Amino acid sequence: MATIIPPPPRPEPPTAFSLSAARADLEESLKNALSLAEKIDAAEVELARIIKDKQNEIEQLVNERLTLQQIVEQTRAYLSPIRRLPGELLRELFLWCFDGHPCCAWVLSAVCTTWRRQALTIPRIWSKIRLFTNQSSSPDTIRLWLERSGTSVPLDIEIYLRVVQANEPPVPAYTRRRRGHELFAHTFVSTPAPLFGTGPLATPGHLLVPHFTPSVTPFIVPQAPVLHPHSAGWDSPPPIAMVHGQPDMSAQPNLHWGHIAVYYLVQQMHRWERFVFRFDKSFGSITALKSITGSAPLLKEFEVSSASAVLYPQDWAWLPSNANSSTCSNPLPNLRTLTLQYAPFKSTASIFLQPCTQLTNLTLRALPGAAVPLDRLQRILAANAQTLTVLRLHFASAAAPVLPLPSATQLNALQELSMGGHHLLAILLDTLVLPALRALDLDFDAPREPLEETITALYTRATNPPLRSLSISYGPPNPPGGMQSGVGAWGGYYGYGGGASVVSWQFLGECGSTLEVLKVGGAALEGILSSLGAPDDQPLLPGNGNGNGNNGGNGGNGWACPQLRELHLRACHAHPHPHTHGHGTGAHDGVGRLVRMIDSRNPELPFPTSSSSSGGSPVRLTRLELDDCVSLGADVMRWLEGRVGKDAVVCVEPPSPVPGEVRFVGHSLGWM
Repeated sequence: MATIIPPPPRPEPPTAFSLSAARADLEESLKNALSLAEKIDAAEVELARIIKDKQNEIEQLVNERLTLQQIVEQTRAYLSPIRRLPGELLRELFLWCFDGHPCCAWVLSAVCTTWRRQALTIPRIWSKIRLFTNQSSSPDTIRLWLERSGTSVPLDIEIYLRVVQANEPPVPAYTRRRRGHELFAHTFVSTPAPLFGTGPLATPGHLLVPHFTPSVTPFIVPQAPVLHPHSAGWDSPPPIAMVHGQPDMSAQPNLHWGHIAVYYLVQQMHRWERFVFRFDKSFGSITALKSITGSAPLLKEFEVSSASAVLYPQDWAWLPSNANSSTCSNPLPNLRTLTLQYAPFKSTASIFLQPCTQLTNLTLRALPGAAVPLDRLQRILAANAQTLTVLRLHFASAAAPVLPLPSATQLNALQELSMGGHHLLAILLDTLVLPALRALDLDFDAPREPLEETITALYTRATNPPLRSLSISYGPPNPPGGMQSGVGAWGGYYGYGGGASVVSWQFLGECGSTLEVLKVGGAALEGILSSLGAPDDQPLLPGNGNGNGNNGGNGGNGWACPQLRELHLRACHAHPHPHTHGHGTGAHDGVGRLVRMIDSRNPELPFPTSSSSSGGSPVRLTRLELDDCVSLGADVMRWLEGRVGKDAVVCVEPPSPVPGEVRFVGHSLGWM
């Protein structure tokens, strides 16, 4: 390549000769520049052609490599030992997976054609329905689930229906086909906040509703919205066209979801082994539940629960309302667990009083207007007296007995009793003899008599039962938004009137020798803390007839509840006027009483090697929860955590009387 030499310096000022030479050099430079431009263009075209050729060559090589990789993967898959696994062993593996993950069939059937064929030949792994859905989803998932479960395998059904209104966001649904490792990951779909039960205080996202049910129905397979009925994937079954000759009703899912879903389920009622249906509010097709009637010979557990009171039609003929008949004298021979919450029922129905009834768990939360006579409730208890182990009754209204109540109804196997609502239920409680009672929960709205007399009488009639847990008016915390205790939009009473009706806590010295968990709502803070403090800090208790006073006969050397490990207090204010919200001089006195009680029961380190009571000292408290009681402050919280345990103290302080004041919410929540 020739080297371009710049021209020599030209004289100044220009002469005729230098000007002529400069013009000649300019013409030559322009000609050379044009020639170079043409060469550059040609070289660029050639380079582009070479790049394109090489890119095509590289792309072809990449495609060949991908093809080879697929061949390698397919070959390795073909050579995989699981290919040589007999179908019987693969079936056994599917069943093992089913034991730990009830909805694994949907995942297993999506792995490959062979696994799908195998999964479809095992009805058992399709026999547990776990569904979280809403009334705008396609009910055909239930039909598909039932079809794949065969015709004879017992069914275990749990369905939770979240009723979504037009202005609410839809329930999260899949937007694409999910792979197996994603389906079992804890982040694949956010679990909704529990709508039933009362979990630990300060649980993030916990919706507090006065319900007995411990947790929300678990779900694995949310349904795809009806807006995309033809999307691919096992999580989006096609919409129905005809259902046993019936016309397509999927155009109005809000009105017909329940009718279609319950129709499918009732057709298989003879296979029900467990049926749980929960919903948070009324929905358009709620009348579909009326078709749940007939015989269910395999049914062991039946539950229909609503998180709020629902208005039902008067003519509600369904399983919990059917009386015995000559054609079906014993429709539920294996029923053991029955839960009806805000659902209509008749106390004379065969589900309660069938000839061979053997209920072990009975939970009834009646509708607000359902006033059942007490003698009808007593008849239910008497019919199941030898088998009941768990009994939960909550009636917002009750009626006096029509027939005289017996002097005593002995429930020999009952271990857990929860009773609340109308004060008349206390009359029924006064007739019960519970020798095996381990947990007692009382939450009456306005008791006519001091609750300590009722509890003491119950304890005496049973000849000192092994009571481990006692809860008095410990309803759920105030709902979000500041709703106070009383009858509110939650559909039930959740006030703290019962705790305030306890005149004296001296009964803990008589009934608390085996008590390990105590939960109290609405009581005077000084009274309960004084009774649990050191003997010299307690009010003098009456003697036991042997000259022993001040708890001398309770086996705790003067201590009330010497085995107490957990103390939960809610709305137990120190000041006699609740409007002070736990602030002021009375609150400081309550905090001092709390500190003295903890100091006496949990003395300073070192901790004793054993947590059992010995040498006349009580066991150490291992859990302390204060909800809407008093304002503690960070220093008191740190002291309590040092004595009880760093993660064992939870305090939700009462609202501040000063707008915008920062409130302390305990160790687990920090500052809010």
